[in-house]
Amino acid sequence: MPGFLPHFLGDRGERAAVRYLRKLGCRILQKQYRNSYGEIDIIAEHRGMTIFVEVKTRSSDADGAPWEAVQQKQRNRISRAALCWLKKHNRLERPARLDVISILWRNDQPEPEIQHFPAAFEPGDRGQLF
Repeated sequence: MPGFLPHFLGDRGERAAVRYLRKLGCRILQKQYRNSYGEIDIIAEHRGMTIFVEVKTRSSDADGAPWEAVQQKQRNRISRAALCWLKKHNRLERPARLDVISILWRNDQPEPEIQHFPAAFEPGDRGQLF
C-alpha cells in the first residue's frame, strides 16, 4: 500500500490546517473542492475575504520545505479552479486570495509545524482572478 501513507498524511495535514484556520477566526466554506480545472484543498472566509488554501504536508524536509512543492503548473490550476468557484458562487466582486499552508509533521512529533503564507501567489496565466 505505497499510496496509502502519503494520502493519510495529506488528510491529516488538511485537518490540522482546518483547525489552524478556525483558530484564526476563519469560517470553512468547503474542503477538497474539485472542478474540471483543478482542486482546492480548503476554501475559507475571513472578514469578507474568500481564501483559497493549498495545503502541503510532508513528514520530512529532506527534499525541501512542503511549501516549495507548489509549482507554477499547480498554481495555475488552483487559480482557474478558484475563479470557477467565485463565478459559481457570485463572489467575483468580493476580495479573494490564494494561500499556502505548509505542514511539516515529523514522525516523532505529536503536533505539526505549521507555516501559513497568505497571498502566497498571484493568479495564474489565464487572466485576472480578482
